[in-house]
Amino acid sequence: MGQFFGSNSAPAGAKQGAWSRDLPRNWQAALGLEKAAAGPSIAGDGHRLGPADGTLALRTGRNGAAAKAGHDLLIHVTRWEALLVTGEDGAEARLALDIDGGSLRVVEGTGGMKALTDSDKADISQTIDDEILKRQPIVFRSTQVTPADGGLTVEGDLTLLGETRPLTFDVALGPDGSVTADTVITQSHWGMEPYSTLFGTLRVNDEIHVSVDARIPAP
Repeated sequence: MGQFFGSNSAPAGAKQGAWSRDLPRNWQAALGLEKAAAGPSIAGDGHRLGPADGTLALRTGRNGAAAKAGHDLLIHVTRWEALLVTGEDGAEARLALDIDGGSLRVVEGTGGMKALTDSDKADISQTIDDEILKRQPIVFRSTQVTPADGGLTVEGDLTLLGETRPLTFDVALGPDGSVTADTVITQSHWGMEPYSTLFGTLRVNDEIHVSVDARIPAP
């Protein structure tokens, strides 16, 4: 059926599980779930980016003796918000990113013995939400942003499943307002055990490739 990143741990609880998304909006508000459903929000002035402005994507790979049975996954984050201050107007450059850990959706699976069905993709997405990321927020805050050729070099802290570790990557800024970035998240650095199955003969790579391809909205 394909695979995903993270440990094989059990769900942390169902408070914000699939059932809550099916409740009427007034029930969600009464149960304190509406704020979570509304997605992240970052305070401050700067260029704001989100799903309407581009794509935040993750790509997984696979290894092991039975690797041919699995799939490499393309996953899109459907609820995220970034605040980018480029420092053009003398303001201190910074980057903040909030990701809803319950919003990752499998859009494509390549390789494998057979193609992933829509049901397979939905099942993997649900498992990522409930068992792997446990719907916890993923947060990045820059600690230093310096000009680089064609963009910025960003240093900061990424918090994933309650573990905070440093992360550095480059952001390319195009004259047309395009914003692109690529980095690699090594799961074990955040205390996550890459998923494995078939008695360990099919494993997800420890490294998850993350990319952003967006455009700064017109003022």
